[in-house]
Amino acid sequence: MSVADEKTDLRRGIDHIGVSAAAIIHDGKGKILLMQRGPKARDENGRWDICGGAIEFGESIDESLEREIAEELCTKPLEIDFLDAYDAHREHNGDKTHWVCLLHAALVDPGTVKIGEPHKISAIGWFGLDDIPEPPHSMLHKALAAAQKAGIIT
Repeated sequence: MSVADEKTDLRRGIDHIGVSAAAIIHDGKGKILLMQRGPKARDENGRWDICGGAIEFGESIDESLEREIAEELCTKPLEIDFLDAYDAHREHNGDKTHWVCLLHAALVDPGTVKIGEPHKISAIGWFGLDDIPEPPHSMLHKALAAAQKAGIIT
């Protein structure tokens, strides 16, 4: 939680725009890793999503990505490349939310990946474009389009 959030109880993405760093985790061979959001994930429980989270105050984008990948998947990226930035307008518990997502591709060694936050992640799996699981996170289509355009997923 940022200093501003602690002092004023502002909610990221609701009371002010939240900024997230997200990564399409890939194996370099056309498959991407998706995570099924668990019962204690912030929102969209049970839906399949990419890795990522809020950038903490004072943290660089790359530091945020490396932290999120380590926390969620117990691994380190071998390579990180910027793909896209987009607005994510949604609703959560009756509140309108607004996040800016800084989307990256992160190459990892698939043999090193495991669930690091079982309370937030129910399952993980490697998928190609033709076998994306249901139900998807409401913003997954944006990440998939960027991954397909970059030739990461086949």
